[in-house]
Amino acid sequence: MFEGATLIITFAAVILIFLISGVILGIQYRKKVSEREIQSAEERAKSIINDSIKAAENKKREALLEAKEEIHKNRGEYEREVKERRAEIQKQERRLQQKEEMLDKKTEIFENKSETLTKKLSDLDEAHEEVAVVKRDQLELLEKISGYTVEEAKAFLIKNIESEVTHEAAMKIKDIETRLKEDADQKAREHITIAIQRIAADHVTEAAVSVVPLPNDEMKGRIIGREGRNIRAIETLTGVDLIIDDTPEAITLSSFDPVRREVARIALEKLILDGRIHPARIEEMVEKAKKEVDAIIKAEGERATFETGVHGLHPEVIKILGRMRYRTSYGQNVLNHSIEVSHIAGLLAAELGTDVAIARRAGLLHDLGKAMDHEVDGTHVTIGVDLAKKYKESEEVIHAIHAHHGDVEPRTIIAGLVQAADTISAARPGARRENIESYIKRLEKLEELTCSFTGVESSYAIQAGREIRIMVKPEEVSEDEMILLAREIAKKIEGELDYPGQIKVNLLRETKAVEYAK
Repeated sequence: MFEGATLIITFAAVILIFLISGVILGIQYRKKVSEREIQSAEERAKSIINDSIKAAENKKREALLEAKEEIHKNRGEYEREVKERRAEIQKQERRLQQKEEMLDKKTEIFENKSETLTKKLSDLDEAHEEVAVVKRDQLELLEKISGYTVEEAKAFLIKNIESEVTHEAAMKIKDIETRLKEDADQKAREHITIAIQRIAADHVTEAAVSVVPLPNDEMKGRIIGREGRNIRAIETLTGVDLIIDDTPEAITLSSFDPVRREVARIALEKLILDGRIHPARIEEMVEKAKKEVDAIIKAEGERATFETGVHGLHPEVIKILGRMRYRTSYGQNVLNHSIEVSHIAGLLAAELGTDVAIARRAGLLHDLGKAMDHEVDGTHVTIGVDLAKKYKESEEVIHAIHAHHGDVEPRTIIAGLVQAADTISAARPGARRENIESYIKRLEKLEELTCSFTGVESSYAIQAGREIRIMVKPEEVSEDEMILLAREIAKKIEGELDYPGQIKVNLLRETKAVEYAK
C-alpha cells in the first residue's frame, strides 16, 4: 500500500512538473509572440509616422505653393486696381483743372460784362434824363398848342375809351347772346317738344273744396243732431269743420288737411246712406272711413310707382306718395303732377342720353314734402329733402329735390331736368289757376321792380305777366346801354320774383323831334 501511494505521488509529481514546464513554455512562447507583435506594431507605427510626416510635408509644400499663387494673384489685382484708381484720379484732376480754367475764363468774361453793363447803365441814366427833358418840353408845347392840361387830356381820352369799350362790349354781348339763344332755343325746343308730345295730360284744374250732396234738406237737421251733438262728434273725430248754410241739399267740408277732409267726406256719405246718425255710429263710420282712406292712399302710391316704373321705394315713401292724391297746388293735383314730372324728366333724360331711371325717380319724389307740409314745419322742399334722407334715397335724388325750386344751384343734369319738367308741368295751359288778388299783386310787383332802375320812364306788364314792356329815357340811356340794362333787369327779376314760366324783358327807346311849319 505504501508503494502504491508512492507511485501515485510520483505520478502526480511528474504530471505537476509537466504542467509547470508547459506553463513555462507557454509563457515563453506567448512572450516571444508578444515581442514579435510589439516589434511589428512599432515598425507599423514608425511606417505610419514616416508616411504622415511625408504627407504633412507634401501638404505643407502644396499649401505654400497655393499661398504663393494666391499672394501673387492678389498682388496682381491690387496693382491693377491701384493703376485704375490712379488713372481715375488723374482723369478727375484733369477735369478739375479744366473746370478751374473755364471758371477763370467765365469770371473774366463776367467782369468784362459787368464793366460794360455799368457803362451802359450810366449811359441809360443820361439818356433817361435827356428823354425826361424832351418829354417835358413836348408836353409844354402840346399844352400850348391844344389848350388842354395833362389831366384834362387824360380825362378826355378816358371818356372816349369808355364810350368805345361800352359800345364794343354791348355789341359783343348782343352777338354772343344771339348765337347762344339761337342754339339753345333750338335744342331746348326740340327736346321739350319731343317730351311734351309723348305725354298725355289733362288740361283741367281740380277743385280743392269738398261738397257732400244730401238727399234732402231734412238731412241737415239730422246731421246737426239734438243740440248739435252729431255735428260736434263729426268735427271732433275728423278735425274738419262742417259748413251748413242755405245751399240746398249740400254740406261743405273745410279743413287745411285734405286727408282729414276726405275721411270726413267718406264717413258723412256712409252715415247718409245708413240713415242712423248718432255719436256711436259716427265714431264707427269714421274708423271705417280712415281704414278706407289708408287703403286708397296705399293703392294710389303703388299706382304712381307702377305708372312711372319707379321701383325699390320704401313702403312709407309709397304711403306718403299716396297722400299727395288729396293735395292740390293752385288747383293742380300734386300726385298727378308728380307722375307727369316723372314722365317728362324721364323723356328729357332719354333725349339727352342720361340716366332715365334716376330722372323718373327724382321727378316722382320732387314734391314729396307737400304731403307732410301741414304736419311738419318748414317748406315742402326742406321736408322733402329730410324725408328722402330718412328713407336712404341717393344723393342725386336728394339734390334734385333740393334744387327743383332754386333753393340751391343745380349741380347735376338730373336736377336741371327735374326743374325743367316741374316748370313744364306747372306752366302748361290749364295746369294751375291763380286767384285774381295774387295775380294783380304779382304784376304790380313786377312793374315796381322794373321802374326802380335809373333811366326807366315807365313799365307795363302785358301778356298775363309773361312780358314786361319798359320805356327808357333816351337822354339817359343810349342804345348800347339798353342791352346791359335789359340784362340787369332780367337778373333782378330772376333773383327777387316768383313766377311761372319765363318773362320777356322788352326795352323801348324812342326819340322824337317836333317842329311846326308856319
